[in-house]
Amino acid sequence: MAVLVNFKICDNAKECGGIAVCPTKALSWNEEKETIEIDNDKCISCGLCEKECPIGAFSVVKTDEDYQRVQKEIDDDPRTIKDLFVDRFGSASISAFFKIELDEIEEKIKKDCITLVEIYNEEEAECLLKSIPIKDLTEDLPKDTLYFKVNSDKLIEKYGIKELPTLLLFKNNKLLGHIDGYYSFDDKDLLISKIHDILNNII
Repeated sequence: MAVLVNFKICDNAKECGGIAVCPTKALSWNEEKETIEIDNDKCISCGLCEKECPIGAFSVVKTDEDYQRVQKEIDDDPRTIKDLFVDRFGSASISAFFKIELDEIEEKIKKDCITLVEIYNEEEAECLLKSIPIKDLTEDLPKDTLYFKVNSDKLIEKYGIKELPTLLLFKNNKLLGHIDGYYSFDDKDLLISKIHDILNNII
């Protein structure tokens, strides 16, 4: 009957897996409005988008009763877009505050403080809700710690990166270590532990 999307938890990304798996193109990306659009006249209620979404933002409903129930759940969901749209490890950059260009890295890592540089590929970025907020990764680090995000795959050979995203740790222009691969919100403690292990061996 229809697909409902909880945009309180959906980051509304062009790279949405739900769009990719939809066999009838009922889900699409509107370039002008920069949003996911649903054409329920094309929806065949196959449920592929629901299965593809890692955070459960999509719901396929087949009856009026289901529609009303799911819509009420979305309306009653206390989460907000403001909570969702914060910069996170492994997801696309949200604000200009953390984002830098490739040619800015050398200047940023010269500082006498811990500098974390996340290298990621925006085309393979993960959903926001599934990813770890940057503030969670840095809250136990020194207050002058810096964090930057770079959308590029051109540094893989230079730093021996095995998988993107990767987190490079610098101090005084020296690479202290790096952590390769995506860590979801459920893996937050593990990623934080790996960051501290690298820093504890140096500082």
